[in-house]
Amino acid sequence: MPSFDVVSKLDLHEVRNAVDQANREIGNRFDFKGTDSRVEIVADDRFMLHAPSEFQLGQVLDVLRDRLARREVDLKALEAGQVETNLNEARQPVTLKQGIDTDLARRLVKDIKASKLKVQAQIQGDSVRVSGKKRDDLQSVMALLRQGEHALPLQFENFRD
Repeated sequence: MPSFDVVSKLDLHEVRNAVDQANREIGNRFDFKGTDSRVEIVADDRFMLHAPSEFQLGQVLDVLRDRLARREVDLKALEAGQVETNLNEARQPVTLKQGIDTDLARRLVKDIKASKLKVQAQIQGDSVRVSGKKRDDLQSVMALLRQGEHALPLQFENFRD
């Protein structure tokens, strides 16, 4: 029986390269000269943006978003946190969302069942497995999920015939 998995994953190597490029651009830009503006990698899926003011922090975030977009990392996975300011620095945590949470998985399964296609969808951890008898039905489900508006970027992998 043909099947595929719906997942939400990011290429962390491309994300790291985008952060390095953003730091290089911030270091070379005239409006950031003499400031301690940077993007610091805290963990694989968390960053901390540093800048002297809240305005420059917004510019650092724009540079990071631009570099991620050029590296073809979907910006829906980027979640900026609350800005923390003190007298000489502003900081902002940024997290990357990966994996499909249970609420989104339930919504995906509900959308698939509402389409009246002859497929089965089941939640498996942080992914959704879709299986059916016909390959055309599975491709219709992929098209349905591509055109839907979701909070995360979705990929289709592990297609088995």
